[in-house]
Amino acid sequence: QVQLVESGGGLVQAGGSLRLSCTSSRLISSKYTMGWFRQAPGKEREFVVAISWSGGRIYYADSVKGRFTISREDAKNTVYLQMNSLKPEDTAVYYCAAEEYGDPTRVGIIDYDYWGQGTQVTVSS
Repeated sequence: QVQLVESGGGLVQAGGSLRLSCTSSRLISSKYTMGWFRQAPGKEREFVVAISWSGGRIYYADSVKGRFTISREDAKNTVYLQMNSLKPEDTAVYYCAAEEYGDPTRVGIIDYDYWGQGTQVTVSS
């Protein structure tokens, strides 16, 4: 069982930046593909970005490409999501997810077995 805990959410003005963190209770090095999803009020949870278990493959949703950056620090069992040039439409609860040897290009909720509780990101206009 992998437990994930997100942190770093908050309120920011449009154009600002936030960095989210996701810390795992278990070793994620070279085993777990890590992804970020988000869910805005009244909308379905959607894929944001994922990084492969090896760190060699990264896949971004078009809506965040060029603004968001995912990275992983396996020594700390932590994945980061650096979010720049934030827009009001980025407002959502952001969830971290993990899948053992997952394919980072698979963007469905069902493609991940482990989920965090989410952290709220609010971007004001």
